[in-house]
Amino acid sequence: MTRIDFHSNVPDKLLYACRLVRKARTANCNIVLRVDDRALLSKLDEALWTFSALDFLPHVTAGDPLAVSTPIVLTDSDEAELPHHQVLINLSSGTPIHFARFERMFEIISSDDIDKAAGRDRYRFYQQRGYPLTHFVADPA
Repeated sequence: MTRIDFHSNVPDKLLYACRLVRKARTANCNIVLRVDDRALLSKLDEALWTFSALDFLPHVTAGDPLAVSTPIVLTDSDEAELPHHQVLINLSSGTPIHFARFERMFEIISSDDIDKAAGRDRYRFYQQRGYPLTHFVADPA
């Protein structure tokens, strides 16, 4: 069963996701990042290349021929073919359709009221289905 960690009150979701990806890669995990749309996908792509001068986080978008051999895959679609199902980081406003295929999922929730409400809905959704949940509140500093 998928283990789900909620990280809430996150001031910058993209920067937070980059740090989480770096930590997961240090543990040799394969990661999929799910966003809502193509514009955010592009921003996430850029952020992963630029957030740290000392870290190399190789990534491609789902559907790329190199996805099967790349540890980090970005997608804005639930219909995308994904090469691995170890860690999913959800930056989208909805529940990923195939989240249960993953060993672990991280839900990243900002301090925005709309994002918080959507995050609460997803929390209840997973809770009602018996998924193991943990919740971390990000330090706003």
